[in-house]
Amino acid sequence: MGEFYSSVMDLFYRISMWVAGLALLIMVAVIPVGIFARYVMNSALSWPEPVAILCMVTFTFVGAAVSYRAGSHIAVSMVTDRLSEGAQRICFIVADLMLMAVSLFILWYGSLLCYDLWEQPVAEFPLLSAGENYLPLPVGSAITLLFIIEKIFRGSQYQRPVVMLGSTH
Repeated sequence: MGEFYSSVMDLFYRISMWVAGLALLIMVAVIPVGIFARYVMNSALSWPEPVAILCMVTFTFVGAAVSYRAGSHIAVSMVTDRLSEGAQRICFIVADLMLMAVSLFILWYGSLLCYDLWEQPVAEFPLLSAGENYLPLPVGSAITLLFIIEKIFRGSQYQRPVVMLGSTH
């Protein structure tokens, strides 16, 4: 069962990496369009800023989940490096539990925010509602929670090769 869970998390990891990467790519492409339209064409467009903000939020929250699973998140280890192995393990467990609490908080209140703003239109970008713009908060925190659960029960996965679902090793 644990191997299957990690395979599913590998799939989530790859999808999340692509989503975060595409969000960053779109954001980098949209910002110059807005600048060009405003300062060169002297005709400001309404959509580049909300699209860039949506992409930034997506990149931040989904990318944070990817970073956590990859073991490349920001970690200040100056103190923990000087602790015994047992004390380090306790610190890592406490850090994971604290991150789980923060992720649960963002999942809960981000979901409420999306629900409350679901019908509110965004004047500058009418294709999406304000609630849809905030979807990366609960989605990213839910993915982070799944990765934390995997780390707690299966150990850190950042040095394990990512396998595709259904493949044999």
